[in-house]
Amino acid sequence: MINKVEICGVNTAKLPILTNEEKDALFARIKSGDKSAREELIQGNLRLVLSVIQRFLGRGENVDDLFQVGCIGLMKSIDNFDTTLNVKFSTYAVPMIIGEIRRYLRDNNSIRVSRSLRDTAYKALQAKERLTAKNAKEPTIEEIAKELELPKEDVVFALDSIQDPLSLFEPVYNDGGDAIFVMDQVSDEKNLDENWLEEIALREAMKKLGPREKHILNLRFFKGKTQMEVAGEIHISQAQVSRLEKSALKHIKKYI
Repeated sequence: MINKVEICGVNTAKLPILTNEEKDALFARIKSGDKSAREELIQGNLRLVLSVIQRFLGRGENVDDLFQVGCIGLMKSIDNFDTTLNVKFSTYAVPMIIGEIRRYLRDNNSIRVSRSLRDTAYKALQAKERLTAKNAKEPTIEEIAKELELPKEDVVFALDSIQDPLSLFEPVYNDGGDAIFVMDQVSDEKNLDENWLEEIALREAMKKLGPREKHILNLRFFKGKTQMEVAGEIHISQAQVSRLEKSALKHIKKYI
């Protein structure tokens, strides 16, 4: 579904790509009250929304719905972006778009907690308040379970069932500078958000290369071929392959 050309009436094959200079100019026009500049900036960043929603496929959600919600996150990021900070707009916008989609998925979650489990959770909360008032300290799970005459595990499951999902981009500490988010405290070497963001940046940078440069990088770094093998396949010299490869990598570094 993500490969279809039209999403929410938008022809994704014809979406524009803005340079950093064009984005800066549009933000300047927005500050001066130019409403058309905001629309241009939204249109110029819809590819970013498309990149983000790919992460949420396979959950049974309609792609058009995810795209619309992602666009809301994009618009919020445009309205709140501080151009005086030395931060790329995409770096700021991606977490905003992700957060908006996560809220949508959470609010439209088809999973429902059973009434009995919810009742147990509320009884546990009431018992916690009683024991806190009685002993002037917060009770342990064991003490709450004893008060309710229930197994400790049942109390834990019940309390967990009424907890709101926590976003990976929820700030847990802020000393006035950069905030520390939940994802900064979670270690997952196989699926780091930083790696995922870098993958998006790399994919966008690759789109700016010519067909031959793309083909050479694909053969060299994705198919593991040597420069000599690439030269033989596309019928140019090894020196030309080396030169084109270096030029392509230089352009990718500049765009990233």
